[in-house]
Amino acid sequence: MEKIIAVIGGRRTEKTLLAEAEEVGRLIAKSGATFVCGGLSGVMEAASKGVKSAGGLTVGILPHNDTKEANQYIDIPIATGLGITRNVIIARAADVLIAIGGGYGTLSEIAFALQMGKPVVGIRTWDIKGVIGAENAADAVNKAFELIKS
Repeated sequence: MEKIIAVIGGRRTEKTLLAEAEEVGRLIAKSGATFVCGGLSGVMEAASKGVKSAGGLTVGILPHNDTKEANQYIDIPIATGLGITRNVIIARAADVLIAIGGGYGTLSEIAFALQMGKPVVGIRTWDIKGVIGAENAADAVNKAFELIKS
């Protein structure tokens, strides 16, 4: 069974983190894992773009009622109508999460994941107990797969 990796992060962030997110997405797709995100802009869109560039499939768990709100790289938009509560679904769906930067929404996804016993790898994100730091995209994806195997 394919593993599911969620990429989480802010809608507004700096260009260097967007480049990392795009590379994370590309590496996830090349690995054959299923990719999930919140389906909107910023880190989510950059990672989705990376997945698509490598021929992968993208799933977006949207906070809104309209699937048209998804970024242009989402193949399967899931409109929840749940607002930020959809963060629980993202955390529950993933085998491992990769957090890239992010604000309070990302923090909530990290907290939900850790409470559920899901591993979280982070690139320049919240420095809290349980988040496994990564230097860059390749390091983050490698660590994510190590954690899935263990």
